[in-house]
Parts: sequence; structure tokens; C-alpha cells
Amino acid sequence: MNEFIITELKLKEKHLYLLVFLSFIIISCYHLSSGLYMSSDSYRFSEWADRLLEFNFNFFDFFSIDKDFHRPHLFFFSLPVLLIALCKVFFIGDWQFAFFLLNLLLLFFSLIIFVKCLLLIKIRPVIIALTLPLIIISVDLLIWPRYILSDMIYSFLVVLAIFFIIKGIIKKKICFLELILITFFLLASRPSSIPVIFAIIFFIITSKYRIFLKPKKILQFLLMLIFLMPFVFGLIYLLIEFNFSENDKLGYLITMVKKGMIIHDRPETWVNAPTNFIDVVYVYFLRLINFFNPYADSFSIIHVTFNLTQLCAVVISILVWLLLGYNEKDQNKIFFFIIVLSFSVAAFHSFTIIDYDWRYRFPIILPLVMLFPISLSMFLNKKIKFKH
Repeated sequence: MNEFIITELKLKEKHLYLLVFLSFIIISCYHLSSGLYMSSDSYRFSEWADRLLEFNFNFFDFFSIDKDFHRPHLFFFSLPVLLIALCKVFFIGDWQFAFFLLNLLLLFFSLIIFVKCLLLIKIRPVIIALTLPLIIISVDLLIWPRYILSDMIYSFLVVLAIFFIIKGIIKKKICFLELILITFFLLASRPSSIPVIFAIIFFIITSKYRIFLKPKKILQFLLMLIFLMPFVFGLIYLLIEFNFSENDKLGYLITMVKKGMIIHDRPETWVNAPTNFIDVVYVYFLRLINFFNPYADSFSIIHVTFNLTQLCAVVISILVWLLLGYNEKDQNKIFFFIIVLSFSVAAFHSFTIIDYDWRYRFPIILPLVMLFPISLSMFLNKKIKFKH
């Protein structure tokens, strides 16, 4: 009897992976029909890859060319540059398409890891399958994988980090070696990986305290951060303005705030130029809220509908978890990490810049969608217990 149950479970998982593959095919067909896209950053990566090839993959010489430029050190871009360089070596004129296919491959592995994360915490395959339409209609997943950028690499590493966080939660043992390696690759993928690394470290330090294992306490903690962070950013703004305004990079950050800029290159979202400290705090608060904004004037009805559907699913998931998650220690830890991760990324870009197309939101989409099947499982389990 037990062997039969195990066999049935494996068959269900096989069916689930088949559905995952079909979902990937749908997303990939959309990207292949749309074609790859080169942005200004893509051409910059291509130029750096050419330089790396000139140095015969000598990273010491490659990193030295960064000294005379006002930008983050080239180490923070070394992973995508290395992969582009390898594509140029093996595929020559077709390197762009090869990198595009690499992005799609990473998307496929991201979906597989997404499923494995949920199976680790005993979410039933049928519930995971109900989540797949939310992934298929995710606008972010339908946009960024076709860009010749570091976004898909970065997003894959974020999902991989979540897998090892969940594995550590289930086994009651932190996967230090794996997380250290992922942290290194995150830093090598882009400089804006700092909030993800902060979230990992913060979770490891605080997850042992019981105060962070209860849904209401976690929500109170989040609301407190949403209220306090704009004030903290306002104080940092004053510090920069009065002490470091001549620094080009730091000066650029406060210049955007002085304009009342919320979303970069979307003037319809801007507010009046701040005239006092409270106005500055208000700008940062609006940025924090608008990081999850599903609407923009240029978005189509379908675009907005897809975004709203995904946002509603996440909000409902959090509400269900608040009502039913009080006895689920492992799942509460997972919710806590994903919330900390999402807030950390949102806060970082609220202080720096929120891109025109909300590009920096892409890496936290799959983690947020992960909340839906977990909360749905809580709801169904509660309903079954109630019937019995």
C-alpha cells in the first residue's frame, strides 16, 4: 500500500514537471516570436566582453581598466561579461542568440527550482500546478529574459538562494557553503544585488528569534519598516546634500529627489520638488509604494490586467497566511524571508532609482508568486481539518 502511494506521488510529480515544461514552452515561444533585444547596457556588456577577450580572460588586467571611470568596479558585472565573452568565442556572429537561449535555459531551471522549493515544504503538486498560470501571465517573465542583460542570471541566482534557504529551514541547518557561493555570484552579476545579500544575512541572524515566526509580528515589523525607512532615507539625503553633494554618483541620487522624481523617465508619476524634510520623506514613501505599482499610462489593458492579477494573488496570499499561518513555523520562516527579500530590494531601489519599466522588480516576482501556493495549501488543509 505504501509503495502504491509513493508511486502515485511520483506520477503526480512527473505530471507536474510536464506542466512546468509546457508553461516554459509557452513563455519561450512568446520570447522567440518577439526576438532578442539589445539595450544600451547590452552594448556596454558587449564592449567589456571584447576587452576581456583581448586580455585572454585575464581578469586582473580586465578589472584594471575600471580605474579611470566613474562607475562600480567591473567585478560587479564580471559574470554576465564572462558569459557573453564565452558566447562570442563559441558562437562568434550568433553570440547574441546564444546568450538569449542561455537566458531561456536559466528561466527553465528557475521554474524547476521554483517547483522543487514548494515540493520541499510538502505542497501538493496539484496546488503547484494551479500556480503556473500566474507565472505564464507574469509580464516581467514575458519581458526581461529576451534582453541581453544580467537580469535573467541575477533572477536565477535569487531563486537558487531561496531554494537553499528553504532547504536549510526544512533540515534545521543553514546551507552556509551554498549561500556563500551564491552570494559571490550575485555580487559578480550586478551591483544592485546588495539588498538580496542583505536579506540573506538578515534572515540567518534573525530567523532563530520567535518574534519573527508569527504572521502578525512579521506584518507589524514590515509596516514599521515601511513607515520608518522613508525617514531614514530622508536623513541620508540630508547627509549627502550637506557633505557629499560634489560626488557625482551620490549627487545624482539627491538630484533626482530634488526634482520630485518617483519613477525614472515617467514624469506623470513625479511630484512637486520638495521644499522641506517632510517633502523629501514623502518622495521616498511614494517610491517605496510605487515599486509594486501595476499601472502606468503607457501600459495596455492586458498588461495592467496581468499585473493586477498577480498583485491580487500575492496580497490575498498574505491575508490568508495572516489568518491561518500561526502554527506553521517552517512556512512562516519562508514567508518572513520572502517578505524581507522583497522589502529589501524595494527599499534599495526606492533610495536609488526605480527604472522606467520596473526592471529591478523582476528578480522578486517568482519569490512573491511562491506565496500563493503556500497560502492556498494552508487554506485547503484548514478546510480539510474543519470537515473532519
